[in-house]
Amino acid sequence: MALKERSAQSSAAMPLTEHLRELRSRLVKSAIALVAGMVVGWIYYDQLFAWLSAPFSGAVEQARAQGRSITLALTGVADPFILQLQIAALAGIVLSSPVWLYQLWRFITPGLHRHERRWAIGFVAVAFPLFIAGVLVAYSVMPIGLQLLLGFTPENVENIVSVDRYLSFFMRTVLVFGVGFLVPLLLVLLNFAGVVSGRRLLSWWRWIIIVVLIFAAVATPTGDPINLMLLAGPILLLVALAVGVALLNDRRRARRRREAGEIDFDSLDDDEISPLDLGDDLGGRVDDDPQAPERGES
Repeated sequence: MALKERSAQSSAAMPLTEHLRELRSRLVKSAIALVAGMVVGWIYYDQLFAWLSAPFSGAVEQARAQGRSITLALTGVADPFILQLQIAALAGIVLSSPVWLYQLWRFITPGLHRHERRWAIGFVAVAFPLFIAGVLVAYSVMPIGLQLLLGFTPENVENIVSVDRYLSFFMRTVLVFGVGFLVPLLLVLLNFAGVVSGRRLLSWWRWIIIVVLIFAAVATPTGDPINLMLLAGPILLLVALAVGVALLNDRRRARRRREAGEIDFDSLDDDEISPLDLGDDLGGRVDDDPQAPERGES
């Protein structure tokens, strides 16, 4: 037991050179996973481009039905190669996300115990589906936003949209939605790390709703109420689930402390007197001081 504690303390107090070696190791592993994902994206480039351009194609068909001319085009000699490289990089980031998320978490918290390492693996296993869920929500919302934005094209004007600009718009929207779906998991991580309690998160519910709505309004392509709620609604549900998990974890932690005979400070209010302030627990009362004035003396 002492050996484990010493190893955890030594890993948590590594010198700068050890931190740099650890960072290099984590970066190398993440880079290898990223390159492997890019190779997969390069091989399936045609299928990925068809999937990426499907929302734009649907918006173009609707615009042409209304008499507007919209075209997705490449405008440079090297643009086809750069486009394939960008799509491969996007596929690499998404496919390698379980690896680099785990490497990032292990670098931030190097002194984890064995059960805490299992938590890290569990969190990464949850983060990947949440990120993919955010990507799918963004993909379903994007046709509505594109139809609304491209609908402002005048009837007698041909709108030629560069592929790289559409791809950057697509990537920005997808990444924002994906990161937004990871916010509830971050709250659970902070709770498991003992930074914030479930009761404190529950007391912040008004501010959480306001922040989520502001984030959704800024992140959505158009900012209209429909797209806003399509993003804010799932995030608020996930935040509510995260607060519930935090409350259950607080109860489990308090039960373990009671069984160990420890004081549960998380259950005390900010204005409540700590049991450590009681005179009997400190070895006597103030009234037992022989130099203290007796009652009734003026």
